[in-house]
Amino acid sequence: MALRSRLAISIAAGVLAAAAAATPAVADDEWGSQNGGSSGESQGGDGGGGDWGGSGGDWSQGGNQSQQFTRGRVTASSLLLRSAPNRGSQVIRVVHQGDIVRIFCKTQGESVQGNRFWYLLADGTWAWGSARFIETRHTPRWC
Repeated sequence: MALRSRLAISIAAGVLAAAAAATPAVADDEWGSQNGGSSGESQGGDGGGGDWGGSGGDWSQGGNQSQQFTRGRVTASSLLLRSAPNRGSQVIRVVHQGDIVRIFCKTQGESVQGNRFWYLLADGTWAWGSARFIETRHTPRWC
């Protein structure tokens, strides 16, 4: 594993530990009701026409980078989530088309169909998913 990947993972793990200790749980877990496209990095596939549904809450506020997590929707039929931001790393778990994921941050990694961005996901396990197959309403922060 490249030194840059190890450094990004180490930094992300430290930030996550500090955030988990200081941040309360988010009560409203619904998508905003406005139609939305994908972020510039995600280049999502067939994203389902932008119907994000739900009541919105704090998540529907435009571009607020102070939010703890950004949410995304998986556009691939199945997406392998990995231990590092590259296709050669260990598979942690699999998510499926339409699944909603919580994105902690983004970094650059191995290119997947021309997209070098990978998202660190925090849905029970911490794993990396290629941004090529995750549609977002807001651009995640950098790791």
